[in-house]
Amino acid sequence: MNAFYRTLKEDFIIAHGDCFKLLKEFDFKFDMIFADPPYFLSNGGISLQSGKVVCVDKGDWDKGKSQENMMAFNMEWLRLCRDKLKNNGTIWVSGTYHNIFSVANCLTELGYKILNMITWQKTNPPANISCRFFTYSTEFVIWARKMQKVPHKFNYDLMKGLNDGKQMTDVWRMPAIGRWEKTCGKHPTQKPLRLLVRMILASTNQGDWILDPFSGSSTTGIAANLCGRRFAGLEQEEEYCELSKARREEFENLETYDNLIKHIEDLRKLQDSSMVNENVRGYTQTPF
Repeated sequence: MNAFYRTLKEDFIIAHGDCFKLLKEFDFKFDMIFADPPYFLSNGGISLQSGKVVCVDKGDWDKGKSQENMMAFNMEWLRLCRDKLKNNGTIWVSGTYHNIFSVANCLTELGYKILNMITWQKTNPPANISCRFFTYSTEFVIWARKMQKVPHKFNYDLMKGLNDGKQMTDVWRMPAIGRWEKTCGKHPTQKPLRLLVRMILASTNQGDWILDPFSGSSTTGIAANLCGRRFAGLEQEEEYCELSKARREEFENLETYDNLIKHIEDLRKLQDSSMVNENVRGYTQTPF
């Protein structure tokens, strides 16, 4: 498989194309997968952004599907991804109530073991302009391992240390993306780096490989490299592959790197650790 873009150290690789097709074209096992699949919400809805009413349609890839078609879609990509996980690997899948229950059902049917349902509580949610129901302020992330009885990686002590010596709960209070995360442009469903950094620190070790089958602007990849992990992303929209490339190349600038660390509390607490500062070098085996 030809890569759309790869760094010289080969710790960040993007392939352009349909993930259903690309996932069948290489044989490689990952330590972790993060996926932010379509929520199928682009049906002419509106929201409030920066004080303005805007349409929330994301693109053709997010157009609504029937419940049956959504279930079939989720079943297929989760089946393909399971084959790409190491036996002790884990997968994180984000969503809202629109799709997350379908994802949970598919995970169970395919033999994954669900470990947690993380509630991401946004500290700066958009206003509810209809005033006819409660303001949406949360999204969910399911964390599951591949095998029912094979132990998974969980850096419990690290998570406890980041939480001031107390067990970390499954409710994470974090803001949505800020301007400092959009210097190269913005993906319409871009996740905050803070969120991805915590998942990666929780469930992987330095040098591990992380896959994102719906990589968008590659927030997963930037977070992975910040944590000393390696990343492979699949993305069907060429403009977002270009955005991913721009973000990763900007990351090479020391000032940009330091600015990212400054904004991410978990990394600030670890910035004297080799987990953040030691670069990944000398690897020869890559997914594609």
